[in-house]
Amino acid sequence: MKFIGRTDEYFEIVDIADAGVERINEPVDQALSIIWFEEDNNEFTVDAKDYVFNKDEIITLTGFHNVKINKIGRAKFLRFNRPFYCILDHDSEVGCKGVLFYGSARLPIIRPDDKDLDRLQTVWKMATDEMDSRDTLQQEMLQMMLKRLLILFTRIYKSQDGYEAIETPQVDIVREFNYLVETHFREKHAVSDYAALLNKSPKTLSNLFKKVYDKTPLQLIQQRIMLEVRRLLRYTDDPISEIGYEVGFNDVQSFSRFFKKNEGVSPSEFRVS
Repeated sequence: MKFIGRTDEYFEIVDIADAGVERINEPVDQALSIIWFEEDNNEFTVDAKDYVFNKDEIITLTGFHNVKINKIGRAKFLRFNRPFYCILDHDSEVGCKGVLFYGSARLPIIRPDDKDLDRLQTVWKMATDEMDSRDTLQQEMLQMMLKRLLILFTRIYKSQDGYEAIETPQVDIVREFNYLVETHFREKHAVSDYAALLNKSPKTLSNLFKKVYDKTPLQLIQQRIMLEVRRLLRYTDDPISEIGYEVGFNDVQSFSRFFKKNEGVSPSEFRVS
C-alpha cells in the first residue's frame, strides 16, 4: 500500500510476503526504510558486511546503504521519503539525521522486548489501517504514526545493552557529514568542501573518522556518487556523458576514469553487464 502526495510525498507500508522481496530494492528517490523481521535466519549483505537477522529484529536503511538480500522470510516493510517526513522539520533524534538514519557508524539493529513489541504492533497496525483512508487528513495521520514509530524505535535502540554512544560532538559531526554528503554529493566531491561546511579542517575530519568510522570521509563521498551512478546506468537510458554531468563531472573522460577506478570497468561496460 502506497501513499503519494501532491508534491511527491511518498509513504508505503507492506508485508514482504504479499509484496515480494524485490520491493525492498525498488529505487525510490530520497527513501528511508524500516524492515521488521517476522522469522529467523534472514541473511543480508549490507555495505559488504554479512548479517543474519532474527524474528522481531528491526533494521533501518537509507538509500546510501548497499543492500543484497541473500535470504528473507516474512517481514514488515515501511518506506518513506524526505518530502513526506522532512529531516529539517523534526527533532534531530527522531528525524532522518537521528540515531536511526545517518547518525551511526554501524547498521542500527533494534531488538524490542515483549512490552515494546505490544506498543509497536499497535502503532504499526494503526498506520496500516490508515492507508485505507482517502480523506484530506490521511497524510497528517500517517506522519503522526511514522513519528510515533520513530520515537519508539529510537528509545528502544538507545536503551539496548551494547549501545555505544560516542561523545556527543563526535556523533553530531558524523551525522551532519553524512547528511551533507547525501544533500550535496552531486556538486561537492572533495573532503575540504564538507569540512568548510562543518567549520572543520579536512585533517580534523579524517582523524575523527579514523576513531569512529570504518571508512574515510573521501570513501563515503565517492561511494555515494557511485551509488547514484550505478542507479542511473541501470535504470535510465541517459547518455553516459549526461550521467557524469548530473553527478558533478564536467567531462566524460574524468567521469569514466573515476567510475573505472571505483568499479573496475567502464560505465559502458557496466551498463551492458
